[in-house]
Amino acid sequence: MKKELIEKIFADTAFVHTGGSAEELKVAEYLRDTAVELGLDAHLEEFEVDMATVHEATLTVDGREIPCKGYLCAGNGDIEAPLYYLTEGDKYSLSLCKDKIVLIDGYLGYWRYKDMLDNGALAFVTYDGNVYFADRDIDHRELRSYFPDDRKIPGVNINAKDAVAIINGDGDGKMAKLTLKQDEYKGKSHNVVIDMPGETEKQIIFTAHYDTTSLSQGAYDNMSGSIGILSMAEYFSKNPHRYSLKFVFCGSEERGLLGSKAYCAAHEEELKNVDLVINLDMIGCIMGKFIACATAEKDLASYISYMGNELGFQVKAYQDVYSSDSTPFADKGVPAVSFARMAGGNLHPIHNSYDTLAVMKTEHMQKDIDFITAFASRMANAVFCPVSREIPDNIKERLDEYLLRKRKKA
Repeated sequence: MKKELIEKIFADTAFVHTGGSAEELKVAEYLRDTAVELGLDAHLEEFEVDMATVHEATLTVDGREIPCKGYLCAGNGDIEAPLYYLTEGDKYSLSLCKDKIVLIDGYLGYWRYKDMLDNGALAFVTYDGNVYFADRDIDHRELRSYFPDDRKIPGVNINAKDAVAIINGDGDGKMAKLTLKQDEYKGKSHNVVIDMPGETEKQIIFTAHYDTTSLSQGAYDNMSGSIGILSMAEYFSKNPHRYSLKFVFCGSEERGLLGSKAYCAAHEEELKNVDLVINLDMIGCIMGKFIACATAEKDLASYISYMGNELGFQVKAYQDVYSSDSTPFADKGVPAVSFARMAGGNLHPIHNSYDTLAVMKTEHMQKDIDFITAFASRMANAVFCPVSREIPDNIKERLDEYLLRKRKKA
């Protein structure tokens, strides 16, 4: 793909477009129309998502109001109770959640939320941001759809600076009041799908998500990956491919892989013909190491490592579950590999207002895309796909943990 088009797509989509929003639909239609302009067969596939509109979200600690944003889809409540700072997940620490508003140290995961509920917490507070950054941004988070509906407790998110101030002022054990009022309803999100028939009904699917979090323009995470698979669709429209190809731009990935899950559910019978999924999530940034995570047999990682040496391209390939749209496919038994250029949060942060075009480098985008295309071309023209269509037991175990069917051992 030409440099000018890459930069145009980045510029045209440089705004927040969260899953299920009107802005997300605008980007979906833009990607579809751009694909059509390139001569590709593209369409939208709609799926249902949980949505919410917050009318009021407040938090006070000993009468001092703390700026906050209410958790979407976390129900409603008006709670006054002692504040408890939870730092550990042991039984004793969790037992102190009873009848408290709980300030959580770290990210609110499924098991931590369930543990709080089981131990009688009344409401929760999380935080994000960096105490050393000038901004006071607050992410608009949500209780994802896999949280238990019948046991919701209200929650808010605050900036890390205020969390530090609360605890620094002997905040543990102080009185707090948390109010959350919202309407919850069903909305729509969309996948953008490009169909490209080949010589066989056997398929390779390319995936990348295009939605953002509530603060982010999402250039790095993940318009870069969307541009990557659009570039490969353009390439394969002009070059041979024995396999039939599909390119799926997934909506609502940031909300729990909802687009790829919806695609797998809607196309479950078709997945029997899919031999491989190639996922792109965050490529082309200024700095960072290029990785390939094979949610498949180890031999795939070895193949990609050898190929990196063959083509003179630095890549670290390994076997694991990657937190992106490749995962629902692997859970259905389809081998997958995710490509990314990983940079630490101090270089190219994601899920915040610093994820903009400023962290991207077009020349790196093109080099990353060229390597992935070289790999994809080998697969797409294979007489027989060399990747075993079987998910190894150790990866099945990791999928059970990632998809919350099994608690990870400490």
